[in-house]
Amino acid sequence: MHIVAVIPARLASTRLPRKVLRPIAGRPMLAWVYEAARASRLLNEVIVATDSNEIADLCRKEGWAFRMTSPECKSGTERVVEVSRAVPADIYVNVQGDEPLTRPEHLDALISLMRNPAVQVGTLKTACTAVDINNPNAVKVVTDLSGRALYFSRATIPYDRDRAGTVDYFKHLGFYAYRKSALESFSSWPESQLERSERLEQLRFLDNGIAIHVAEMKFDTVGVDTEEDLRRVEEILARR
Repeated sequence: MHIVAVIPARLASTRLPRKVLRPIAGRPMLAWVYEAARASRLLNEVIVATDSNEIADLCRKEGWAFRMTSPECKSGTERVVEVSRAVPADIYVNVQGDEPLTRPEHLDALISLMRNPAVQVGTLKTACTAVDINNPNAVKVVTDLSGRALYFSRATIPYDRDRAGTVDYFKHLGFYAYRKSALESFSSWPESQLERSERLEQLRFLDNGIAIHVAEMKFDTVGVDTEEDLRRVEEILARR
């Protein structure tokens, strides 16, 4: 399979503006993401998708492949759709630009899911740490017995009604893989009610009957949305 990773990157993030260019241990956040993706031997190409000239200048300076995408894109998936229309591939992997703890193992596990031709969309989960169980910035996922997502939420799901303390919580990791047909379907549908409510774009697939297959991964990440997240990532990378 020809597999292309796309890293959506923008400067106009609302909670932490310019976050993909913020320095972490002396390097821009985007550098950590790009170099982790390049370290996966299963990827044929890694492309930054951006609407920012400043990010494009960084890509030129570092020698990273990039493509300019429309400023009208409302989500990272929409930027991946734009790239997919110009760059042919069997599988497109969405590696979010605010995931500086990305490892090649994340991408390899995701690509392994897609070796099943019946899988249209894949993503990852990991056991949820105590600090993230009630954190709305850490999205939780519930899957069925075959590993397909039942729901994603910022709420703490499943609800431990009896307070038994035996519930297993899983955190959704912000990596996706898609086939071209799934991307085109996504772009043809309007924003769904659940997607709008939770501000989680993957719910558009579930709302429209596209199954999302989920692989479990032992390596956690921290998606950077706040200054606190940024400090947390810096501490983790310093320990590495």
